Amino acid sequence: MRRLGIKIIGILIIAILILQMNVVLAVSSEETKLKNEQNEINSDKQEAEEQLEEVQAQKSETVKQVEQLSTQIEEYQSQIDSLDGQISQLNTKIKESQEKLEQAQEEYNKQQKLLDDRLVTTYILGDTSYLDFLLSSESITDLISNYYLVTELATNDTELLETIEKQRQEIEDTKKGLEGNKQELATSKANKESVANQLQVAKKEKDQQVAKLSEDEQSIQKHIDELQEASRQIEKDIQAAQAKYAAQLEALRKKSSSSSSGTASGGGTYTGGGSGVLQRPVSSGSITAGMYYPSGSFHGAIDYGVPVGTPVYAAADGVVYATANLQSSYGTYVVIQHTNGLQTWYAHGTRGSICVSPGQTVSRGQQIMSSGNSGNSTGPHLHFEVRVSPYNYNTCRVNPTQYF
Repeated sequence: MRRLGIKIIGILIIAILILQMNVVLAVSSEETKLKNEQNEINSDKQEAEEQLEEVQAQKSETVKQVEQLSTQIEEYQSQIDSLDGQISQLNTKIKESQEKLEQAQEEYNKQQKLLDDRLVTTYILGDTSYLDFLLSSESITDLISNYYLVTELATNDTELLETIEKQRQEIEDTKKGLEGNKQELATSKANKESVANQLQVAKKEKDQQVAKLSEDEQSIQKHIDELQEASRQIEKDIQAAQAKYAAQLEALRKKSSSSSSGTASGGGTYTGGGSGVLQRPVSSGSITAGMYYPSGSFHGAIDYGVPVGTPVYAAADGVVYATANLQSSYGTYVVIQHTNGLQTWYAHGTRGSICVSPGQTVSRGQQIMSSGNSGNSTGPHLHFEVRVSPYNYNTCRVNPTQYF
């Protein structure tokens, strides 16, 4: 019996030792996995940096010229957009001034008629004066009453004249303002026409330079142009979203600042990929394209080679500013604004896979869509951009890896 008890105790000890060993092995395995992921990220980052140095050195003069012209075209387009805004505002001002002028003229005509009627009445009465009217009083009560009426008439006459003069001056000021707005409108339209001509010249010159590129380079440039055009439209939606969702972003900013860590609060399903300002938007896959294409053209993003349907996660806490399913360019995309001023773009997702909506607050690591091959894409991948203020396509896209 004693031997049986010793055997049982021995078996229990062995079981405990095996269990502890399994726990240690599991922890060790998880640590190894995380280290391998980190090493993979560092390796991808180093490789991307080396590729960047190489393509920058090999970039042809023609590619550089095309990029310069693209930037110039974007600047011209921005000027035109700004002038369009000015013209719209001036047209609104002119319309309001014309309505104000019509109302003032109508009121002036009414007051002028009252004055004319008063003058006609005075003329009909002939030489009858206010003094005659007072002297015709039959009693002290009549005198006081008549004096009051005379005073009121005199006051009304004075106020009527002052009102007419004020309205006349207001009409003159409105006319001057209207003429000034019309002149400013003419200047803005002339400026727009001038910039539009410069834009056409730059586009023609760019087309000539693009024609000198190789077939592969031309294909890449077409892709870039489509992304740039799509980006301009998306940026307009984002500008509207900035005011529309300001309250959500401010609430998130306060929540983040009150956090003890001072960083993103998390809460998503994916927590891997480093501990920087941003985390990788996918938990697997390597970087297949860096900030520059092999031709040397600016890509402005990194591509992760992942299968269709791979979960895509928010790189940090933020507010969704825009989502859509385009047939070309970015395809199915999501744009998130973060409280630190960064803006992240996730593109080429699976159509219909977006699981967030504009105005929604999302957490770091929360799934926002699934990767895919939508839009202008040559294979399944996730296109990931990071932008800084003022978030335009040509000059504000930065390397995401510096934030991991």
